[in-house]
Amino acid sequence: MRAGFRHPKSLDLIDDNVTRNRHDADRHVPGCKPPWPTPVQNSGNEVRTNMKFQLFAVVTLAFSVSLNAQLIPFDHEQMVKATAENKFDRFPDGRPKVPDSLLEKLRGCSLEEIWTVLQAHGYTHQFDGKWQVLHPDRKLVGRAVTAQYLPARPDLFNFIEGQNKGTQLPHNAGEGALGHGTGYRRMVDVLQKDDVLVVDLFGDVDAGGPIGDNMATAIYAATHAGLVIDGAIRDLEGILEIPMGVYIRGPHPAAVNNVMLSGINIPIRIGQATVMPGDIVVGDGEGLYFVPPQLAEEIVTTAEITHVHDEWTKAKFMTGKYKASDLYPTPWDPQLKKEYEEYLKQNLGKN
Repeated sequence: MRAGFRHPKSLDLIDDNVTRNRHDADRHVPGCKPPWPTPVQNSGNEVRTNMKFQLFAVVTLAFSVSLNAQLIPFDHEQMVKATAENKFDRFPDGRPKVPDSLLEKLRGCSLEEIWTVLQAHGYTHQFDGKWQVLHPDRKLVGRAVTAQYLPARPDLFNFIEGQNKGTQLPHNAGEGALGHGTGYRRMVDVLQKDDVLVVDLFGDVDAGGPIGDNMATAIYAATHAGLVIDGAIRDLEGILEIPMGVYIRGPHPAAVNNVMLSGINIPIRIGQATVMPGDIVVGDGEGLYFVPPQLAEEIVTTAEITHVHDEWTKAKFMTGKYKASDLYPTPWDPQLKKEYEEYLKQNLGKN
């Protein structure tokens, strides 16, 4: 424990008790045993026993503090617990597996329709905008595979390398050096169909691109979906030729450098959004939504009602017979309202 460090609660509590007991011992009434045992009052054995107890307490406290500070891997059990509201199947690593059919239905939902449901459930940090979007005409939909980079730090890098001992990918000397590494290949190797690789590079374009046109081709071949990097890509011209949605903060000619991959399929932050492995990534020209799997069906149902409503409302407006206040947000005239409700009943579930 470094000099001057104080646990905000535990150590201060011990200090308060020690100080209070010492004061009580200093002013104890003659003939009464003070609450704070002192070497003057105790035999040698009592002193040693008391010292052992105090030492045990200090060691126990230090051990508990060190446990709380450990890096905790996001294993299968933690993944399942953290995504306990998921109602669908899971991948072997515990990541939620939203059905392909539901992904396809979400492709027809707008970000505004997603926003309505997520806001209603208190998920206020699932959207992020201000992206440079390659192929904005291609809607991005898929299951999130998350990856997190941190600025390079030698001691943590050595720890991570030690954790991966025996599972290292083949690499040259440059890839084995601090700040480079084989992380970009590790995160691409785990991708499956309809996955979207979501990379937290803390918005640092100058850190270079972990993905170039070769790795982007591998991503597209594995997923047929897309890529999100809160940072840079390289080989922009080559990646533009690949027909997939790509969201970046900007391009950079350098390969990723002076950073280290710290986790795959763990909770990450992308801009203003919190992203969990297995979230449904939905992106268009406005930006990106990261949808918790348990809300996907409600979003689709709500969006379908909205689509039918908008279809009927726009058709009525186009007749030129109605003012905005006659029809929006809902028809007020009883006859029109009945007509709308019949139209809704007949058309829900057609798509």
